[in-house]
Amino acid sequence: MYYERFIAGRYLRSGHFFTSFSTWITAAGVTLGVAVVCFVMSMHNGFSSELRQRLLGTTSHITIFPRNSMTMPDYRELIDKVTKVENVMAASPFIYYKAAISSASIGDGIVVRGINPDEEKRVADIARNITAGEYSLDLSLPDTSEQASGILMGVTLANRLGVFIGDPVVLYSLRGEDLRHSSKPRVAKFYVTGIFETGMYEFDSEMAYIRLSSAQKLFQMDDEVTGIHLKLTDIYLADQVASRIQETIGLNYDIVPWNILHKNLFTWIALEKKMLFIGFILIVLVAAFSIISTLVMLAMEKRSEIGILKTIGSTPASIRKIFIYNGLVIGTIGIICGWGIALGAAWIQNKYALISLPADLYFINYLPIDVHLLDLVFAGLITLLICFLAALYPAHRASRQSVIEVLRQ
Repeated sequence: MYYERFIAGRYLRSGHFFTSFSTWITAAGVTLGVAVVCFVMSMHNGFSSELRQRLLGTTSHITIFPRNSMTMPDYRELIDKVTKVENVMAASPFIYYKAAISSASIGDGIVVRGINPDEEKRVADIARNITAGEYSLDLSLPDTSEQASGILMGVTLANRLGVFIGDPVVLYSLRGEDLRHSSKPRVAKFYVTGIFETGMYEFDSEMAYIRLSSAQKLFQMDDEVTGIHLKLTDIYLADQVASRIQETIGLNYDIVPWNILHKNLFTWIALEKKMLFIGFILIVLVAAFSIISTLVMLAMEKRSEIGILKTIGSTPASIRKIFIYNGLVIGTIGIICGWGIALGAAWIQNKYALISLPADLYFINYLPIDVHLLDLVFAGLITLLICFLAALYPAHRASRQSVIEVLRQ
C-alpha cells in the first residue's frame, strides 16, 4: 500500500504558515548546499581540465630526457625507435635553456626553447596560439648579409620588452664558456615573427621559441638536444606507453609522462577538491538539522491525525514511513533545485566568464566550469542519505506517540 506517500504529501501541503514556511526554508538550505557542492566540484573539474589542456599544449604527453648527461646526441635514432611504438603519434626534439634577452629599450631573463617548427607543430598547440604574426621562424630580410633568424615569444614577454612583429631582439648566452678566464657571451640577433598567447602566465611571460639549429649554435650544443617531446593518441595511456618506450630504448633515458611531470600540481588540485567537498557538505548537514526541527514540529502539529491513523490500524512502521517520506521529499526538492542552480551558474560562467583569475597566481586568466554527471549524482546521493538519516529521529518519535494520550486530549 502506498497510502503513506499520499498522507506524507498531504502533510507537506497542509498545516499552519510557520510549519509550511519552515519546510520551504529547509528545502532552500538543501538547495543551497547541493548547488554550492556541485558548482565547486565542477569548478575544479574545469580548472583541472583547462590547466591540463594548456600544459599539454605547450609541453607534451611524454618527455624523454637523458639520464646521465645534460644533452642527447643520438636523438635522431631515438625518434626513429619511439615513433614505432604503439599509440605514439609524433615526436619532436627540443632544446630548453635559459638566456638573457634585450630589446632596444629593456633587457630580461627568459627561457628559450629550440624547436623544428614543422615537427613541434605535430606535438604541441603553439601554432594555434599565435595571436600576431605567423607561426614561422624564417625571415625575408632586405639586407641579406645580416645573419638573423625569427623568434616566437609570449604576449606578456613581448609587452614587457616593448616589441612587436618585425622588431629585433638579441639573445645572450654563456653556456659552455670557461668563466675562470676572460670570456664574452655569445650574441645572436633575432626578429619577432610571431606572438603567442596560451593564457598561462608562466609561459606567456617567460617563453620564447627559436629554430633548433640556432639554439644549438647559441648554447654550443653541436648536433645535440635537451630532450624529445611525444604526442600520444590518448593522454591517459601515457603510463603504459612510457613503460613500452623504456623497454624499447633502455635505461639510459628518463621517460616522464605528463602526469608525473606535473604531479605536484594535479595532486594539489585533486586534494583541494576533496577538502572543499567535505567543507561544503557541512552546509547540507546544517540543512539536515532544519529537517529534524521541521519534522518534529510537524509531528507535534499532527498528533491528532497520527492518533486517528493508529486507531484505524496504522502500525508504527507506517507512521515512520510517512515522516521519512517527508524528509526525502524535502531532500529531493532541494537536490533538483540545487542541480538546476549549479547548471545555470556553470552555463553563465562559461559563456560570459564573469569570474576572472589573476593569471600570475593561477596559470589561467578565467575560471572554467566543467560539469560531470557523476559528480552531480554523487552529491545528490550523499544529500539524500543525510536527509534520510535526519528524518529518522522525528519519524521514530512520531511513531511512539500514545493513542490513549492523544484521545484524552
